[in-house]
Amino acid sequence: MHKRLPKDLFNLIWDFLDKVDRTGDENLRMTHAARASQYHWGEIGEPLQFERGEWQISRVYSVIGRSEPALLHAEKCLSICVENEIGDFDIAFAYEAMARAYVLVGDQATLEDYIAKSGKAEEKIEGQGNKDYFLGELKSIEN
Repeated sequence: MHKRLPKDLFNLIWDFLDKVDRTGDENLRMTHAARASQYHWGEIGEPLQFERGEWQISRVYSVIGRSEPALLHAEKCLSICVENEIGDFDIAFAYEAMARAYVLVGDQATLEDYIAKSGKAEEKIEGQGNKDYFLGELKSIEN
């Protein structure tokens, strides 16, 4: 159960994130799914899964405009990356989560700092497809 559910929930969350006109109830279901996915990873996962779960929770809260939990989970994501020396794609997305959260906070200087850190981290992402995907997500940040 702890192996299957977090993966299924992670994918369900992407269905919600990709939906253009989510309802308030769908936003609530999406937040519940993100937190449930993280709970199950917490039972069996490794730092990589914990970090990605925190990233996804932050993304969900960013998308629905909730700055405080978006920043809290972005900080946790970044902390897990740093403490466990997780680099490549994941550290770049940790910085992206911080930048996205600071859009909501309204702190332009810190937002720009994390965009710059994201750009430096992007240089170390292996695989052009991963780089292109990351850059597309980074460009989607509205500041």
